[in-house]
Amino acid sequence: EGGWRTPGAGVLHPPSQPSARHLWCRTEHICLPADWTMSFLLFGVTAFHIIILIILFVATLDKSWWVFPDEEKVNLWYDCLYDNKTGAWMCSSVSDNEWFHAVQALMVLAILFSSFSFLLFMFQLYTMKRGGLFYATGIFQIFASLAVFTGAVIYASHISEFHPSRKPGGNFGHCFVLAWVAFPLSLVSGIVYIHLRKRE
Repeated sequence: EGGWRTPGAGVLHPPSQPSARHLWCRTEHICLPADWTMSFLLFGVTAFHIIILIILFVATLDKSWWVFPDEEKVNLWYDCLYDNKTGAWMCSSVSDNEWFHAVQALMVLAILFSSFSFLLFMFQLYTMKRGGLFYATGIFQIFASLAVFTGAVIYASHISEFHPSRKPGGNFGHCFVLAWVAFPLSLVSGIVYIHLRKRE
């Protein structure tokens, strides 16, 4: 009693249990080393942030914010038409409306905030002391979400003012949809960063 016995030997005490700080237990019977768990978490957070950055870049740079009835698409920057007579492309700004410029600025700010947030996360990951929280990283990511949200709202509210010389009608393109997708994803990512604690 009080241990395990083997023939010709004394009492063998059960092996000591690993410290709780080295294990992460999913259930009573399934435990993983804590460093594995942290590695998986960091990989997921990093991949999630990269996906958000890709969405923001596509939403800002691709040519499909608005689709006219004749299937012509416009982006946030330049409207280019091919001149058959000269054989050259003729490009001009999509709109000179002040609200349109505000959308452009907000989408660029969203990319800058999210990019800086990612770089800051990498910096903090290697320099911050154990137990620290990624507050600054999360705050900049939330700023990115607010910027893209505001830009999408302004675009939706003033779309009729952006193309007064074009045929009325049309619908929002996939870039506008991606901007709305980026908003909640960036917000969730920022909240995750704020609650994320560095472990060794």
